[in-house]
This record gives sequence, structure tokens and C-alpha cells, in this order.
Amino acid sequence: MSLPEIVTRAHWRAAREALLAKEKAATRARDALNAERRGLPMVEVDKEYVFEGGDGKATLFDLFEGRDQLVVHHFMFAPEWEEGCRGCSAFLDQIGHLAHLRARGTSFAAVSRAPYPRILPFKARMGWTLPWYSSYLNDFNTDFDATLQHGDEPVERSGLSCFLRDHERVFHTYSTYGRGLDGIGSTTSLLDLTALGRQEPWEEPEGRGSALGAPVGRGTVRYHDEYEG
Repeated sequence: MSLPEIVTRAHWRAAREALLAKEKAATRARDALNAERRGLPMVEVDKEYVFEGGDGKATLFDLFEGRDQLVVHHFMFAPEWEEGCRGCSAFLDQIGHLAHLRARGTSFAAVSRAPYPRILPFKARMGWTLPWYSSYLNDFNTDFDATLQHGDEPVERSGLSCFLRDHERVFHTYSTYGRGLDGIGSTTSLLDLTALGRQEPWEEPEGRGSALGAPVGRGTVRYHDEYEG
């Protein structure tokens, strides 16, 4: 096994400071990329999708649960599968407490093509309580490139899609797939994919976080049981 070189503390500190400069540059580059992502145009979703979830039938608008934004995890679970995708399961395992997203006006839900009666026991087995819906009877997965057609066979792929709500209108703002999910799972990493971002004062474009009437300071982090609502 090739292990790191053994050096003195002074040598390590010098090497660490050199790396830190590159890490800070990467952070600034990531902030710039996130700002550019928030600058993407958006597309209105005028097609009616009906999902099935824990409370019965639901539209895409319903998945927002009254909030400004929605992040959908395209969970790979084909109708004929007995279990969900292992990689998608590992991704959902790392999703934190949803109170932090919801306090920033953002809902999160998983969507799969498997019928809901097949999703339910697997969800219970995994111990997940987050919202999960079936798109079995609609074209949502196909329309948002989570199910691709290769010859005669549909092929599932994992991804995330972000949506923005303006009153009764719903807009698609961003999607990413495969390795685009690497390093994503925390509240801030999910918010960085959305049109409103983390809703902090330093973010560009300025004022985006309050564009839909979000209260000042909504980006303030609190204990998950201290958020109002």
C-alpha cells in the first residue's frame, strides 16, 4: 500500500497552506458556477402530471407543498423491479433533516416509475420518511430524461430536477444526472442547484432570495426544531 510521506509538522503545515490556497480558489470557482447556474433561463411546465403518494393522487404543483421551490430526486426504480437502486438508496441515506430545506421555501421529494404499492414496502424497509411518489401512469420520467429509451428497452438513470413556483405557474429551472450528483446531499449543496440558491445576502444575482417575497433572514441556520411553521 502506498501511504502519504511522513514529514515534520512544519513541513506538513507548509504543504497544507499551499493546498489551502487551491481549495479557496476552488470554493470561489464553485460560487461563480452556482451564480451562473442561477442565471439559467427556465421553462414553464404546462403539462399535467398526476403522481401517487402517501395521500393519494398529487400533481406536480402539489409536490411543492405550498413552498416556492421543489427538488425532485429521480430515484431509479423501474415498474418490474422488486427493490430500488442501491446507488439511489445510498444517495437518499445522506439527505439530512428536511426542516432546513423547508425553512428556505424548498421541498424535496423522490419520484420513481414503480407503482406506489411496490415503493411503499421498500421505503419502509429503508426507514425513510421523506416524500416519495410514483410516476407510473405519467410521462414525468421520460419528459425530464430520467428514463431514456435505448432500442425497445427503457433505461433508468438517477438525477435531480429543480422547479420554481410563481403563484399557480410551475417552472423547470435545472437538472443533473449521474456523476452530477457527486458531493450533493447536504442542505446547502441542494440549494446551490436551485434558482433561489441559499438565499444569503452575498449570493448573486442580488435579491434573488427575496424575489418571491421570502422573509428577510430566511437563510439563517437554526436548530431543526426552531424553525417556524
